[in-house]
Amino acid sequence: MRQLVEFGRTIRLSHSLFALPFALGTALVAEPPCPDGWSMALLVACMVAARTAAMGTNRVADARLDARNPRTADRAIPAGRLSRSAALGLTILSGAAFIGLAWIFVPLRGNVWPGVLAPAFLAVLLGYSWTKHVTALTHWLLGLCLGLSPVGVWLALRGEVSAVPILIGGGVLFWTAGFDILYALQDVEADRREGLHSVPARLGSRGAMWAARASHLATVVLLGGATLCDHRLGGSGVLGEGSGFALDVIALTLLVQHIRLRRADADRIAAAFFPMNVAVSMIWLAGVVLDVVLGPGVRLLP
Repeated sequence: MRQLVEFGRTIRLSHSLFALPFALGTALVAEPPCPDGWSMALLVACMVAARTAAMGTNRVADARLDARNPRTADRAIPAGRLSRSAALGLTILSGAAFIGLAWIFVPLRGNVWPGVLAPAFLAVLLGYSWTKHVTALTHWLLGLCLGLSPVGVWLALRGEVSAVPILIGGGVLFWTAGFDILYALQDVEADRREGLHSVPARLGSRGAMWAARASHLATVVLLGGATLCDHRLGGSGVLGEGSGFALDVIALTLLVQHIRLRRADADRIAAAFFPMNVAVSMIWLAGVVLDVVLGPGVRLLP
């Protein structure tokens, strides 16, 4: 039981709040006003299982690197509170659970695609953990892992993919890459010492901040494009002024984040990372909920 508790702590379940609101919001757009309860519960279970497998893999793969980095040396595996074998076993169970859960969409909705594609999705999620050894694009590959969630949700509910979930997923991809670049500013020296690839290690703090800004600008453009395309290219016509207003607030939130982090101060990065980025995903979900409740064509402002 102690090992299970430590595993739960080390994979940081609270960080599910980054991608989960985008997945839930996409579900409301794919099948308004809301998919049935069983489908929603299954989507959440799939996301939790997949994320647990991905984070478990990351912690096992990085255990030796974490032990040599002062910022991460107290994580459960390098600190000896969680054995590598226990972490690996729970990771394998989580991955198997994700694939098994994905196949439940066949009897539930007559949709084989989640089960068929689940191994490929899982391979992308697990493979990310080694990308920092070969490319500084690792931040955008992490973004791809999170950005697949809206696409997967749409596919699970509709049995097809359109421009709308791809644009939402693209927004999530660049948003994630941007905040991961900022977070990696804490580890510039450790990454260079270990020969790991990251944008801060490659470009320095100033170049990394500009890369993060460009990624977050792309986020705003892509999420705005999703709202426009929802009425034209295979969407449900749900997205409107609620999500548009949410996007304005998201843009302001990202701007404030970059203003606060103009100097790469580790304390500022740690303080801003979780609350400001969870706010982004929750704001977007709130905007979608507002659109669903008010219905299309309703104006929030005169």
